[in-house]
Amino acid sequence: MYPFGTPTVRAAPDFNPVADAQALRKAMKGFGTDEDALINVICRRSNEQRQIIAREYKTNFGKDLIEDIKSETSGNFENLLVALMTPIVDFYAKELHDAMSGVGTDEDVLIEVLGSMSNYEIHTIKFAFEKIYGQSLENQLISETSGNFKRLLVSLCVGGRDESGVTDPVAAQNDARELLKAGELRIGTDESTFNMVLCQRNYAQIRLICDEYQKMTGHTLEKAIRKEFSGDIMEGLLAIIGVVCNKTEYFASLLKKSMAGIGTNDRQLIRLVVTRCEIDMADIKTAFERLYGKSLKSWIKGDTSGHYKHALYALIGEERSS
Repeated sequence: MYPFGTPTVRAAPDFNPVADAQALRKAMKGFGTDEDALINVICRRSNEQRQIIAREYKTNFGKDLIEDIKSETSGNFENLLVALMTPIVDFYAKELHDAMSGVGTDEDVLIEVLGSMSNYEIHTIKFAFEKIYGQSLENQLISETSGNFKRLLVSLCVGGRDESGVTDPVAAQNDARELLKAGELRIGTDESTFNMVLCQRNYAQIRLICDEYQKMTGHTLEKAIRKEFSGDIMEGLLAIIGVVCNKTEYFASLLKKSMAGIGTNDRQLIRLVVTRCEIDMADIKTAFERLYGKSLKSWIKGDTSGHYKHALYALIGEERSS
């Protein structure tokens, strides 16, 4: 049932959306809010089930569930619950839009989302983006980014990657040779060759290209990218390599990054937990502990508190409903 990974949030069996809607209304009605009741329902249903609950809530009580959550909760706990109640495609569209709104652009969000999506996911997000914001995602990327990084994002935004899974060793050798000639064997870097190979080839073929590159040079393609590039374009290319070679380790590294240093990047933490909990969070947890020697739960414990922390625990499969 879950061919691509092990989730920590699954569709609840014996799902009763009317009872769930009533439980949520009771939790927010009158004085005070029963935050544990909100967690028990919202954090233990699939996104699809949450949308059904929201419809039942409005049908039964004539009120918008997200608006009630916003009025009854606050801070990161509110942000997490609202993210969970948003249709997942709309959530991705909003994250991309917000990353490019206001002063400056949050390039990390653009890299994380566009660098890790399948063609179908990219096309679905593009459709939602245009429907919600009235302009194409590609046009916004073009207006808010520049240079080689812009070209990389536009290439990814096309959603035209080969997804056949078919590998060709001879073609891999040729591509590895072209990457070497475009980077380490010349003065100045031909970025377009890296863009073409890493945005077009299927994942299995890119892994083969990485192997061939290491055979030719004695070091990894990742090391070559770090040497030849800098800034956002480097991070974008490395993200593609990370997703291709080990997606769970890539997302584990992003989770650690969101909690490393002074203060937590709660927006990134929320986005990663919300978007991966129904796909492969159990695998990411395993990778996290293997890479960093401590559990994901222990990192969250040190960087969050209160109901927000307990909601995150529920989503990563570390707490069971009472």
